[in-house]
Amino acid sequence: MLNGKQMHVRLSNGFRARARSVINVNSTAIEIPRQWYNLVADLAIKPLPPLHPKTFEPVKPEDLSPLFAYELIKQEVTDERFIDIPEEVIDVYRLWRPTPLIRAKRLEKLLDTPARIYYKYEGVSPAGSHKPNTAVPQVYYNAQQGVKNVVTETGAGQWGSSLAFACSLFGLGCEVWQVRASYYQKPYRKLMMQTWGAKVHPSPSDITQAGRKILQMDPSSPGSLGIAISEAVEIAAANDDTKYCLGSVLNHVLLHQTVIGEECIRQMEAIGETPDLIIGCTGGGSNFAGLSFPFIREKLKGKINPVIRAVEPAACPSLTKGVYAYDFGDTAGMTPLMKMHTLGHDFIPDPIHAGGLRYHGMAPLISHVHELGFMEAISIPQTECFQGAIRFARSEGIIPAPEPTHAIAATIQEAVRCRESGESKVILMAMCGHGHFDLASYEKYLQGSLVDLSFEEEKIKESLAKVPQVQA
Repeated sequence: MLNGKQMHVRLSNGFRARARSVINVNSTAIEIPRQWYNLVADLAIKPLPPLHPKTFEPVKPEDLSPLFAYELIKQEVTDERFIDIPEEVIDVYRLWRPTPLIRAKRLEKLLDTPARIYYKYEGVSPAGSHKPNTAVPQVYYNAQQGVKNVVTETGAGQWGSSLAFACSLFGLGCEVWQVRASYYQKPYRKLMMQTWGAKVHPSPSDITQAGRKILQMDPSSPGSLGIAISEAVEIAAANDDTKYCLGSVLNHVLLHQTVIGEECIRQMEAIGETPDLIIGCTGGGSNFAGLSFPFIREKLKGKINPVIRAVEPAACPSLTKGVYAYDFGDTAGMTPLMKMHTLGHDFIPDPIHAGGLRYHGMAPLISHVHELGFMEAISIPQTECFQGAIRFARSEGIIPAPEPTHAIAATIQEAVRCRESGESKVILMAMCGHGHFDLASYEKYLQGSLVDLSFEEEKIKESLAKVPQVQA
């Protein structure tokens, strides 16, 4: 008997399934989590601390205060297992959360696979991706502290538009440096940010010392997330009424994203499914961590034992081709050094269309988890990703952003293996956003002009040679 409560689990096997189904499972509705989960609390071996960029000594909370709000610094260094989500943040989350868990029955049929494929879809947020999950609390904590303006970097524009959205709700000014390649590839993301009140600059720019230095060396530089971070950090450090917000990589960002996995665990339990394989794309790692970290907790408890697989672009493969070392989070060397998988802080990836994955390093906590053996990583070139995206769009109806096409391609690979082996694995995929503002990329693929861009070994060797030599 239905009790009128919505539980956001849907089956994509017909037109009606595109609306939210009302399903009763033991009279329990899936609700928005009231706490974020901190994986660090459950790791027997803790990650190494970030280091001060000048002294190479462990960073102290006061070292971060020129850049970050106090509550975010506390969350960055905490060992507490759960952090309460402020009611004001939950109130904004209600605009789109809980997000749907969808079974991809039409894709399963297309692939003729016995695998059962589910995807957790974050594209229903106002900004169209998972990024508001952390943009909202970051802006909230800055507003509570009396900060007037926040600055940031963005690649594809999903993070920048999410921060602009959050600033419009809490009345803060927002200034964004968007990686130049994406600034011109994705003009409607820029307009989205401007609609929510943000100022947007292509990076590298002539506004900052860091940007001018890059332009002097290469006037046609496509930019990178590392360069854009340097520009935003420079502005924040020089202005007392301004703080910096980061869309990925740091612990507090990954913490906020765990609302994805916490919801998903309850959704899968409600339909009696347990994932055998969890797949997500990785650039800085926030979407991947958001889904996988709560499942890793359950894996550590011995309750489940899924394979957890990160998928990165072949042109920017920090987990699969980088080194695990202390390195700067930005190109100019202004941020603390973090122990992470890195291609070198001045590595500038080729301008692939998955702009949100063009980052030289991986989140330190994901890097640490990878080193502990709790997950694995692969890389896939962009043409195979877009081929998978077309198959997904033509079966499931959702046009994915270029970033999650990497997860889709890896899911299709596994589903085909299941077809060949006869295994009926349960595959859970992170679908972190829609591609409505990425149609120029699809146009290139459909016209046959999209090509694979891969890194050059010499280019990476040159970049890795500049990684600071730090004794950990």
